Amino acid sequence: MDGEMLQRVTKERALQLPATEIAYPFGPEWDVFKVGGKVFMIHTELKGDLIAVIKARPGDSTALQEAFDDITPGYHMNKKHWITLNPGGSLDQEFIEDLVTESYLLVIEKSLPRAKWPVDPFTYGQEPTSDPA
Repeated sequence: MDGEMLQRVTKERALQLPATEIAYPFGPEWDVFKVGGKVFMIHTELKGDLIAVIKARPGDSTALQEAFDDITPGYHMNKKHWITLNPGGSLDQEFIEDLVTESYLLVIEKSLPRAKWPVDPFTYGQEPTSDPA
């Protein structure tokens, strides 16, 4: 997946998530995706490649970087809590969309007071269970 496709896929997924906003606090070359005023994804360019930087749990961050050459420490972010998705060939669209969703839910869970949650990060996306009554 090239950089344009990577950013298109991540942007489309982010905009499907409730209460997502895009801001440009660092200038037009930095697309900053937020929920409840908190950043969950950034688009920019690094050494000529279009990239996406997303939040991840520390254990997941390490495991993802070990498993995928196209995932590296978060560019200009805390290397423990952020990862960079780079263009290449090892990441497929569904996996990338899942990573964006996880970043969004993690920010809601860890950074927003419960009263400001646009969705419940513990149940979002799950099929509703039917009542056996």
